[in-house]
Amino acid sequence: MTAAPGVPRVAPGGLREVGTVNWLVCRVAGRAAGTNPPNLFRTLARRRGLFRGWLWFAGRLMPGGALPRRETELVILRVAHLRGCRYEFDHHVRLGRRAGVRERDVERLREGPRAAGWTPREQAVLAAVDELHADRDLADGTWARLRAHLSEDECVELAVLAGHYEMLATVITALRVQPDRPDRPGRVRGR
Repeated sequence: MTAAPGVPRVAPGGLREVGTVNWLVCRVAGRAAGTNPPNLFRTLARRRGLFRGWLWFAGRLMPGGALPRRETELVILRVAHLRGCRYEFDHHVRLGRRAGVRERDVERLREGPRAAGWTPREQAVLAAVDELHADRDLADGTWARLRAHLSEDECVELAVLAGHYEMLATVITALRVQPDRPDRPGRVRGR
């Protein structure tokens, strides 16, 4: 997994660049993650209206989605691993802990859906994520396995969730968003 190399292409904004409302949102997000205001949020918030629209959309997927939070975090972590997006991966390891994703799960995520220990539902979800990443589509057999465990609505959400985090990994990589710092040296909440 690679970190975004070098210097950010777009510097994360401060209060003046992002506006008061967006700055407060960024600070709250940092407190929730146990970091300073997240660099991704501060970068996107420079486009004030776009940021608020994205935040509303993203919040409908996580934490407000229909999929169980643990599965949501497994999907995000698998996408981040497949994309080699350290920023996304590290951020969601911290968030995933609160949703029941343990260190052993993180290790298995690196191995993939065939690793021992996944439930049949988790295997189906992770196999679909891998296929969406590789092929940008799902084979009929993959869809049938998903439908054996997920409702139609959950399948729609899964496809949108995986695609959304693929998009975020692209943005993070292209803009060279740098890792977030813990809010206090030596401390990261959620660990």
